[in-house]
Amino acid sequence: MTIVALKFQVGARTLASVRRRLVRLALSLDAALAGAVPQLPASDGDGYLITSLPAALVNRIRPGGYRLAVRQRYLRFYTDLTIGRAAWHAGLSGAARSTLKRKLRKAEAAGLEVRRYRTSDELAAFHPLARAVSARTYQERLLDAGLPEDAAAVRHLHALAAADGLRAWLLLAGDRPVAYLCCTAQGSALRYDHVGHDPAYADMSPGTVLQAHAIADLFADRFARFDFTEGEGQHKRLFATGSIACVDLLLLRPTLSNRATLAALGAFDGAMALAKQATRHPRLAALTKLVRR
Repeated sequence: MTIVALKFQVGARTLASVRRRLVRLALSLDAALAGAVPQLPASDGDGYLITSLPAALVNRIRPGGYRLAVRQRYLRFYTDLTIGRAAWHAGLSGAARSTLKRKLRKAEAAGLEVRRYRTSDELAAFHPLARAVSARTYQERLLDAGLPEDAAAVRHLHALAAADGLRAWLLLAGDRPVAYLCCTAQGSALRYDHVGHDPAYADMSPGTVLQAHAIADLFADRFARFDFTEGEGQHKRLFATGSIACVDLLLLRPTLSNRATLAALGAFDGAMALAKQATRHPRLAALTKLVRR
């Protein structure tokens, strides 16, 4: 059980949050694809947060006396690494292949190079360089989702590396790291855990370039899939070979405060969904730009 901040969030901005004691059940990609219904352990907290639950299983969750709410819906993308690099590349659209080729050539012409890391000793060299990039990213500044630097988290990464459960990559301009990717094993998949790039190099598409090198490496590795985890994005769509429709499901005890929380979250999430649909209308493009500012 952990303290979870239930956020009222617009993009990367958190407007408010409500803290609750929840049991968090995060389904692995293997579990999501298997379609097994998760069992809720006994808890004396406020409830449960189930992430990456296949959308088809929502009606099979037995909430008991808990109130249930879907917080978000998304596709969980993944790349099937068993098909081989040639089949993966052939599966890309012509436009995607052309775009990827152009970006890789641009990075090569600029002298950018990729370094790979997997052992505990190599992680010791990777971590400070990747941290230098992470400190400059929006993931760390706005989402508190940078590469961890606390001692316990670093020890955990070293333990994973020692057990052949870590893969990491850096993109460098000379001696300057400009992008990093740090992934850990979960079952048969390698997870897209920590990623970021220096915004000063954004015109070089560093994230796409580094991901292309990582995927190419992984076709010769031991993993069955590359797991892009929760959430969507064009970057994930480009490299993925498949996806599964998922939801994040919140179950809370029906106390007065929890009912109020669910009502507020439901109203907010509904308003955000309507706003997202509305901003797709071409006549609202100008308004969308003003809101984003």
